[in-house]
Amino acid sequence: MYIIFLGAPGSGKGTQAKRLQELLSLSHVASGDLFRDNLKRNTPLGQLARTFMDRGDLVPDDVTIEMLRERLQRSDVTAGVILDGFPRTLAQVQALDEMLESLGRSLNRVVFLEVADEELVSRLSNRVICRECQRPFHRIFNPFQTCPESRCQGEFLYQRDDDKPETVRARLETFHAQTRPLIDHFEERDLLDRIDGLGSLDDVTSRIEEVASKLEA
Repeated sequence: MYIIFLGAPGSGKGTQAKRLQELLSLSHVASGDLFRDNLKRNTPLGQLARTFMDRGDLVPDDVTIEMLRERLQRSDVTAGVILDGFPRTLAQVQALDEMLESLGRSLNRVVFLEVADEELVSRLSNRVICRECQRPFHRIFNPFQTCPESRCQGEFLYQRDDDKPETVRARLETFHAQTRPLIDHFEERDLLDRIDGLGSLDDVTSRIEEVASKLEA
């Protein structure tokens, strides 16, 4: 079973993808993890990616795709995969289709977590980090009370530049520009499920589980 999770920054797709992973006993493959793994192991692909990253350039699609191809051939993904953060472009969608076809597999479903932009701005712009232990907190949902590290105090909290409201809105504009063609594409293929991303974690998980139950059937 091969499932793609789409969602804007702050939509909770990473958390929900991990929850579905446990439900369906699938592997969760996040694009960021692919890069970190290859860089950590200093693989030829990791070394190639580093040459672009050190220059401040985007890693080309073909490098990312080869990292994913290698990952999908490991023994722990025989039951299937939940893809998180890939694909991001129509070119990557085409490459993924070709890759799965070459492996004798196909895409089963695309889950799109929908959350209004202003809600996402609120979620992200209220996130703060403890400078001492790097633990994240949220001014509304998880305010600082005590920190497991005894040396940490509330005055060490700070907000990352990426989480400032104006930066969040710019990130969302980029996401919509990149993702809208993918949403249209997967809807045309009758593969997309739109999931309301508002509510508690359990509420959203229940909605996703409804989609998953149809896949299992």
